[in-house]
Amino acid sequence: MLVYGTLSSPVFLTTGNFVNVFTSMAIVGIVVVGMTFVLVVGGLADLSVPATIACGAILSLALQPAIGPVPAFLVAVALAGGCGLISGLLVGYIGINPIIATLGVGTIVLGIVESLVGGVIVYGTDPATAELVKSRVFGIPVVVLIFAAIACVGHFILSHTYLGRWTFATGGNYSAAEASAVPVRAIKAGAFVMTGLCAGLSGGLLGLTLQSARPLIGTGYEFSAITAVVVGGVSIMGGAGSIPRAIAALIFVQFLTNIMVLQGVRTPVQGFVLGLLIAVAVALDVALRRRSVA
Repeated sequence: MLVYGTLSSPVFLTTGNFVNVFTSMAIVGIVVVGMTFVLVVGGLADLSVPATIACGAILSLALQPAIGPVPAFLVAVALAGGCGLISGLLVGYIGINPIIATLGVGTIVLGIVESLVGGVIVYGTDPATAELVKSRVFGIPVVVLIFAAIACVGHFILSHTYLGRWTFATGGNYSAAEASAVPVRAIKAGAFVMTGLCAGLSGGLLGLTLQSARPLIGTGYEFSAITAVVVGGVSIMGGAGSIPRAIAALIFVQFLTNIMVLQGVRTPVQGFVLGLLIAVAVALDVALRRRSVA
């Protein structure tokens, strides 16, 4: 794919293009980390991501004049985590279908955010924070470094802690995990809190980078995250997957999208290609599960 991209466009191998690809990938990648927890625990998907990203982006800018940029950012991320907690309680403790619960929570949160800002664009008042977020360390954008840190922490939790093992156990066989005294309800709820925090962080960074935010700023990020997670081999049925593989798939998807953009491929066609990737990945997951059961 890299060879094709190099041959098809002189822009592909430029430093500016790679910086743009990895910067946009970092914003989605933070969401991918949280979404991996949701799929592994058997939560299907978190469709409140666009709303929690909007919450993080808008509040991190709107609260700056009142409490300052850093407290505003922290409050925005915390409130996004609270949205994830509500979804988690609805799914983990009440037993509502994850798709319905997160879609409902997302719709309510987005409505609240829109009413708070009047449906208009919110602008930042502290350019210094934008410069900090856009800065580089040894040539690497700060946003990419933050994403790498979040990915490492998420991978450590999922692969080397009791919380991670309980997450896999809950997603793999809920009844058996519950019989083994695993706190399955709390684990399931915690996965949605993780996604909420990650989406809020992603939204906050996006808002600070652009120095502007609108209620629909998070639209499409849930699809990008789900695409990467599913293509990366994280089972949509739960109980299997890893963050490194999801990130590897994200890199593949980002460069594939970048090549299509450079080639002038229309947006509907890009959506068709990514949708086809999801369909193939899910079909393979189902086929492999049936084979293992047989």
